[in-house]
Amino acid sequence: MLDRDFDIEDEGFAPEVDEIAYEDEQQEMFEHYRFELSSGQEPQRVDKYLATHMEMTSRHRIQLAIKQDYIRVNDKVAKANCIVRPGDIITFVMPYQRRGLEILPENIPLNVVYEDDDVLVINKPAGMVVHPGHGHFSGTLVNALAFHLGISQGADAQDERMGVLVHRIDKDTSGLLVVAKNEPSQLNLAKQFFVHSIDRRYVAIVWGNIKEDEGTITGNIGRDPNDRMRFKVFPDGDHGKHAVTHYKVLERFGFVTVVECRLETGRTHQIRVHFNYIGHPLFNDERYDGAEIRQGTIYAKYRQFIENCFKLCPRQALHARLLGFVHPGTGNHILFESELPQDMSALIEKWRKYSASLIEQA
Repeated sequence: MLDRDFDIEDEGFAPEVDEIAYEDEQQEMFEHYRFELSSGQEPQRVDKYLATHMEMTSRHRIQLAIKQDYIRVNDKVAKANCIVRPGDIITFVMPYQRRGLEILPENIPLNVVYEDDDVLVINKPAGMVVHPGHGHFSGTLVNALAFHLGISQGADAQDERMGVLVHRIDKDTSGLLVVAKNEPSQLNLAKQFFVHSIDRRYVAIVWGNIKEDEGTITGNIGRDPNDRMRFKVFPDGDHGKHAVTHYKVLERFGFVTVVECRLETGRTHQIRVHFNYIGHPLFNDERYDGAEIRQGTIYAKYRQFIENCFKLCPRQALHARLLGFVHPGTGNHILFESELPQDMSALIEKWRKYSASLIEQA
């Protein structure tokens, strides 16, 4: 018997067809499987059993998943020669394979930070959707990747030459993400994301003056039952999925704070949801209550200053600054850093001058 569901992990995509599904902040994509062998099942190698019981999944892909320790039998990591018998329970996760979507190559400039035969690291600008989907069938990162990798028009997401996204960042979040250029690399990188060994650090500008110099936000994150376009924290842990965000303050400007965030887990919109939960939403984050005056007075001069700031950085102030992982081919740890984009740099400088002027007036 097979049970199958989807785990919406780190900043992937949800099975529902909606806008969120294609804007998730660093979301890995995993399908969860569970097989319970019936009493009439003949003893068989686990890889052979799965190859005959899983549609549209090759034995080669299953063997790769076994090498990455994705597959367990009776809650123990299984090797390819493991024999399964009646009553055994096979559980595992595999990176989700998007099927049946035609990809149109588009000549869109890409900021390629690093590329070899196995991986591609991209510095994504704010405003670019990562994957084609609801409302976004062109102009996406995947369309640009198809052109960059020389994919012919009419190919679909299953084309073996097509780079595979193992995580995402939001449309209006800028910064680094890695693309696997072949199936072994995809499984290897996806495993690193799944066990949370990837080093990911973000810079965010949030409303308010955070009291602590550093701290940790913990709280289950799940879809808001009152607004399916948002996610929220469920502090009692009865809903959602475990999520942990570590942060440290980089600079204070009284009304806003610049922070560095390190993700221990990665859930949909995790940084945005967590900081809104503690009363410090991201600056100009329209979805999570940051696109209005949250601190200070509303007198005309200050209100105009805030409106000018919103125009200067017309999106949530969040940038994926650092990305580190073990290279799936060489086994070496590699680390990439991205400077803040112009809009966030200009916003910080504007707040720096404003804060200094207040101190002078005091």
